[in-house]
Amino acid sequence: MNDAVIGAPALKPASELSQAIVRNIEKVLVGKHQQVELALAAVVAGGHLLIEDVPGLGKTMLARALATSVGLKFRRIQFTADLMPSDIVGGPVYNPKDGSFVLRPGPVFANFVLADEINRANARAQSALLECMEEGQVTLDGQTLPLPQPFAVLATQNPIDMAGTYPLPEAQLDRFLIRLSLGYPDAATEASLVQVQQFAHPISSLQPVCQPEQFAQLVSAARAVQISPEVAQFITAIVGATRHHAGIRFGASPRGTLALARVARALSCMRGYNYVDPAVVRELAVPVLAHRVIVQAQGSVQAQKPAAAMIEDILQAQKTPR
Repeated sequence: MNDAVIGAPALKPASELSQAIVRNIEKVLVGKHQQVELALAAVVAGGHLLIEDVPGLGKTMLARALATSVGLKFRRIQFTADLMPSDIVGGPVYNPKDGSFVLRPGPVFANFVLADEINRANARAQSALLECMEEGQVTLDGQTLPLPQPFAVLATQNPIDMAGTYPLPEAQLDRFLIRLSLGYPDAATEASLVQVQQFAHPISSLQPVCQPEQFAQLVSAARAVQISPEVAQFITAIVGATRHHAGIRFGASPRGTLALARVARALSCMRGYNYVDPAVVRELAVPVLAHRVIVQAQGSVQAQKPAAAMIEDILQAQKTPR
């Protein structure tokens, strides 16, 4: 396959721009190249990102740096137990001057919405995001309002602090294109943070590295990346195997198949390929699929492994197409 599919003039600038965005984010989040690349791939693919890890590892900084780097409108919502749907999507507000009601858009009307500690809000508040994430629109007071494009929810949550939290329902988890964890930095990286980030954080001086129209061109280039019939079958086989694994009660739906293909296109484009390499599919299978499956009940023999390990088992059993 040659560069005539996308065209070398379009592919090269798209790859260079994505790498510039990654480098810019890495000014804030040091030593996490793979996670930064995956986060950008999720947004380029038009999806939503769930960042799950313990406090202090840079979940919020990753979301803020990503939004700042691409120069699009960013809003943050701090999810709390008393958050109401109207605090997210907005609603009618009474105008005492003339006794009328004026429709006030909520903070979700932005390109990048940070849902910080999303699992601290109750189910009613969380449900306000369902229509936004799936359909890119909001229904308010009988009106259907489109959200700005591109639109992405960048959500964070702490998986170990369960007091006062509300676990995300499976239907909402399935709307996140990728779930990733940052993990602890290595010793050398952590030591460098003492020198450069103890009294000031680089997020305060971070600047955009592209214009909105340039980012739109990157998105268009990613959509033009080709998937061969063999790779499409490979993706389908991986997702299909989640429905027959002994340790998985419910496997990934066709939405998972489409999600894996979408983000594989985006990551391939970012790396300068005009086709999807099967190695990219293997790399993405766990962050795209692990949160979409429901494992067997606790206590059963098959439930001894986490979902990510089961996806790895499936990958081992799949033959990579040439």
